This record gives sequence, C-alpha cells and structure tokens, in this order.
Amino acid sequence: MWKTAMWFFIISIGSVILFRWLPVPVTPLMLIRCVEQKMDGKEMKLKKHWVPFEEISPNLQLAVVCSEDQNFIKHNGFDFEAIDRAMEYNENHKKTRGASTISQQTAKNVFLWSGRSWVRKGFEVYFTFLIETIWNKQRIMEVYLNVIEMGDGIYGAESASKIYFHKKAKDLSKPEASLIAAVLPNPLKFSVTSPGGYISSRKDWILNQMALWGGVLNYEKVEEKEVPAKKKK
Repeated sequence: MWKTAMWFFIISIGSVILFRWLPVPVTPLMLIRCVEQKMDGKEMKLKKHWVPFEEISPNLQLAVVCSEDQNFIKHNGFDFEAIDRAMEYNENHKKTRGASTISQQTAKNVFLWSGRSWVRKGFEVYFTFLIETIWNKQRIMEVYLNVIEMGDGIYGAESASKIYFHKKAKDLSKPEASLIAAVLPNPLKFSVTSPGGYISSRKDWILNQMALWGGVLNYEKVEEKEVPAKKKK
C-alpha cells in the first residue's frame, strides 16, 4: 500500500508538472465519449486542436469566467461562498446546483473520470490543489479552454470556433463567445447552432456580466472588490 501510494504521488505530481508546459494530448472524458459513441452504434468523433493561450480570444476567456466562475482570479481553487450558496439552494430544490470552479473542472477533465462519487470528488480536490500550486491562472485557463467538451465529439475552443463559426478561436466576438459559454453546463443537451430560449437568455445574461467587468480579465492583479453580478441564471 505504501508503494502504491508513493507511485501515485510521483505520477500525479509528475503529470501536473509535465502539463504545466506541454499540451494535454487526450483526456479520460474524450476516451469515455468515444466508447459511448461506439456502443451506441455511432461514428466515433473526437475533434480537438490545441492552441496556445495567446490564440484564444479574451472574449471567450471572460465569457467562461462570467458564466462558470466569477471568482476565478481571486480564489485558490475553491469558491467556498459558492459552495455554501449551492448547499443552501439544494436543500430546498429538487434540481441540484453545483459550485465547481474552473480550476476544479480543469482538474476533473484532465486527470479524472466523470461521475459524482465521493472518491472521485476527493481526487478532484487533490488535483485542484496541485494545479493551483504548480500552474498559474493563465495556464489553468489555457488548459481548460483546450480540453473542455463543447459539443458532441467537439473539444476545445479552436475546434468549436471552426465548427460553429468558421473562424479561429482568437477571432471570436463577444456574442459568439457568450453563446459558447452559455452551453457549457451541458454541451450535449444544448446547441450553439440552434439555441433555444433558455440559451439565448443565458447568452444575454453573460454579455451583461461581461460589460460589468469592462471587457477585461486581468490575470496579473487580483482585485479585492467583487464585480457586481446579477443572480446567476
């Protein structure tokens, strides 16, 4: 058991250090989705194209922060205020609400499998701590926007931009970026190309939040004052 634990720490820490600079070639979720497609008798699709941080539109970076994690720049991987709000909400509603940060989502997407078990959640906490310690916020955002699922067999900002808008990720406009961000909670259920009323409303809310931020996401300076935000849709 001690040897197993030792090798786990060596491999996990080594992987986080390695991915501090190297692109992530494939994630567990990508492989799981390929297996699911095969089992459903569908053609296996895995469209991804890694691009460096500088080639991802600042509009998309700000859109996902406004949509998914407005304290991304300030927290150390966990937003405890959001967790408290989610727990309070879940006590009184049948439909539960999560409070995962972009850092947590990145840790889960890169190193773990999907699911809701306490074991997986424990590993998620561990890997979130590692990437927040070893990577900087720009690297976390870079990896997040290169590996996150953005449609059926579509992963990362570059592939999504080319498929949905026929342009590179660096050229995404604010409305286009907000529309991609709007479907991220469930990219297999919601559509970028055929957004319904809920997604259109969510896109408008994200655009409003981006305007409140002033259109800028500053990675270098952590602001003490929170950006005013409306209730999340």
